[in-house]
Amino acid sequence: MDRTEKREFIASLATVFAETSFVLVAQNKGLTVADVSDLRRRMRGAGATYKVAKNRLATLALDGTRFQGVKPLLKGPTALAWSTDPVAVAKTAVEFAKGNDKFVILGGALGVQTLNPDGVKALAELPSLETLRAQLLGLIQTPATRIAGVLQAPGSQLARVFSAFAKKDEAEAA
Repeated sequence: MDRTEKREFIASLATVFAETSFVLVAQNKGLTVADVSDLRRRMRGAGATYKVAKNRLATLALDGTRFQGVKPLLKGPTALAWSTDPVAVAKTAVEFAKGNDKFVILGGALGVQTLNPDGVKALAELPSLETLRAQLLGLIQTPATRIAGVLQAPGSQLARVFSAFAKKDEAEAA
């Protein structure tokens, strides 16, 4: 890489850090090309990006961002993963790490909060953003269906009472 390519890379990575909400740092020592390709495919499927970057360039890109807490983790062969949905990145990375001993999660940052590997694993156990949205929608709809049921109940009860009176009047008239 020449200087202009390095500057462009740092600028693009800084833009990514400004737009994302979560950055994961992992050690990728000894991963095969097939393993890295599989991990990238999984990350893409989860809406995340996985990139191996030179630690010096990543450190320069982190300057002035809210993710400065991950700078000490950038030692040795490291890779970065990021997404706007932090749970998706964490879940994908933790699932991949379970099946591959050469992929080690070093930590991450959720906004200004720096996470250790246990924090990333705890984040991975949370429901995804889509699941939370579905649960919230279900909670919003539940009261509405209950209100509709309560409002319908008196009307049907009144209809049954009127029907009973009508049958009683018919029986008396006969």
